[in-house]
This record gives sequence, C-alpha cells and structure tokens, in this order.
Amino acid sequence: REAKKWLAVKLGSQTDLSTHFLAVSTNKSKAIDFGIPEERIFGFWDWVGGRYSLWSAIGISIACTIGWDNYSRLLQGAADCDEHFADRPFRQNIPMLMALLGIWYGNFLNSEAQAILPYSQDLHRFPAYLQQADMESNGKSVDREGRDIDYGTGPIVWGEPGTNGQHAFFQLLHQGTHLIPVDLILFGKYPGQNSEQHQMLLANGLAQREALWKGKSRDKVMEQLEKAGVDQVSAQKLAPYKVFAGLNPSNTFLFETLTPENLGFLIACYEHKIFAQGVIWNIFSFDQWGVELGKEIANTLLPVLKGESEGEKLLDSTKALIRKIKDWK
Repeated sequence: REAKKWLAVKLGSQTDLSTHFLAVSTNKSKAIDFGIPEERIFGFWDWVGGRYSLWSAIGISIACTIGWDNYSRLLQGAADCDEHFADRPFRQNIPMLMALLGIWYGNFLNSEAQAILPYSQDLHRFPAYLQQADMESNGKSVDREGRDIDYGTGPIVWGEPGTNGQHAFFQLLHQGTHLIPVDLILFGKYPGQNSEQHQMLLANGLAQREALWKGKSRDKVMEQLEKAGVDQVSAQKLAPYKVFAGLNPSNTFLFETLTPENLGFLIACYEHKIFAQGVIWNIFSFDQWGVELGKEIANTLLPVLKGESEGEKLLDSTKALIRKIKDWK
C-alpha cells in the first residue's frame, strides 16, 4: 500500500499502477483485489516455509536482482546438494555429518550455541540468514506427540564475517567458559580482489581453526616469555592469562571461490542439517507458533497506541511504557 501511494505521487493518480506490480502469493483473490492482474500473480506450494522459500517463486526478487542465469546456477547448486543428501551414505553425507556433530555438541557436551564465521564480506548477512533458518525451525520444546521434552533442541546461532569477529568475540571462543562449535567458511580465491589481501584473509581463517583446536600450553607460554626477556617471577604471574586450553571444535567449508552454485550448495547443506536434526529430536521443524504469539499481541497493542482502546489485559509494565510513549506525543 505504501508503494502504491508513493507511485501515485510520483507518476500521477491517472497512471495504471497495476502495470508496475506483480505478486508472489498463495492468496490469489487478495492479490487481485489489490489490483494485480491474474497473469502476474506467481503462486507457490502451501508447504513452502518462508525460511526455505528462496527456491520457490518467492525467489523472483532474487532473480530480478542477480539475473536469471545466476539464479538458475544458485538453484543448480542447491539441487546438487539435494542429490548429495539423498544419495550419499551417512559417513560421506555432509548435511548428515553436520547434524550429528550438532547433536553431539549440544546434547552430549552441553553446548548451546553455534558460531557461523564466513571469511568473506559478501556473506556478511549469512549468519543472520541462518539464525532464522535454524532457530525458527528447531527452537521447539514439544515433540511430535505433543509432549514436553527434556533435552536441548535448536542451538543459538550467531556470527560475523572474517576478521571482524576476531576483534569482537573470538576472545570468548578461545578463552571463555562456553563450548561453542564454529563453522569457518573459506574461499581459496576471490576474482578481482587483491591476491595478497585475500591471502592475508585466508591466513587468518586457517590460523583460527588451528588456534581453536591446538590452543597454547603453559610450557609454550613460558618458553615464549623467556625468549622475550621476561623475568621468571613476572612470567609466572603472566602465564595463566596467556594459556589457551584448545580443543574447541570447528568445521571448515573450503570452496575454490564464491559462485552462485557454491552458495546454493552451502545454503542447502544447512537446510538439510536443520531438517535432519529436527527428525532426530522428534520435533516439527516447520511450524512457527512462537512467531504468531507476538503478532497476536501486537494486533491488540496497536489500538491502544492509537488511543482507541485502554488495553485492560496488558501487563502493568507494558501500560507504563505506553503511558510514557503517549507523554512524548
């Protein structure tokens, strides 16, 4: 509606606005009521969840942005992963191994989080993308039979690209008290980028996987301090702070370069991992009732903010916040 208002102002109220819109929707009648011709309404299957929908007609916005050839390549990469997941035995099946490792870390070693660390600025939104794919799917506490479950399900997914994360949260990964498995995503080359800079980026990514696992022993710390000329008393005081326990788990995804096919394969890997974990946990991965509750309450709150309702059933703390908001108006 806002887009139609904007176009009406820019193009004039006499313009046939229907020529400027298409719709991707399962609700054809609503789209027609909105003024979109039936031949420009793209439907999709009712079982396509929003977080798994880029492969469907919903991906038309992607195709418009990157071109049909690149979008077709993205689909082909995902299809290759689909076949891999369907055909490969467990020990050679990448999404299945990802799923089982996540179960091991989460349910047996009590890890509650997973960090996604792409060493590519082009994938700077990829961790956030996976937050929805994973946490909206497997953030469940009731099994398929409607029973409360007493084991952990979906991990807390987070991350940042490349060396940015090294100067933000890697301190916690290396020396914190939480076990956080990490996925490092690396590319052997980057077309058009300064090769020396990319080698530096690669060196950092490869170094982090080494450091996370190998750590640094107290003996090694003492040896380095002595070589640096630090006296024995000072070295003994300083050593505990420079020790890295190591044994922090990581997966490394190494691609030759970032292409539409490789991105499609990578996304599909995580999608199949999420599905496999949901089966093992015996939960429904593709409902999202937790999202609906906030929407329901928002619908009751909007009239209160507009002054059309008193909101009697709201929490007192919420009412106090609304009073403050209205005071500012």
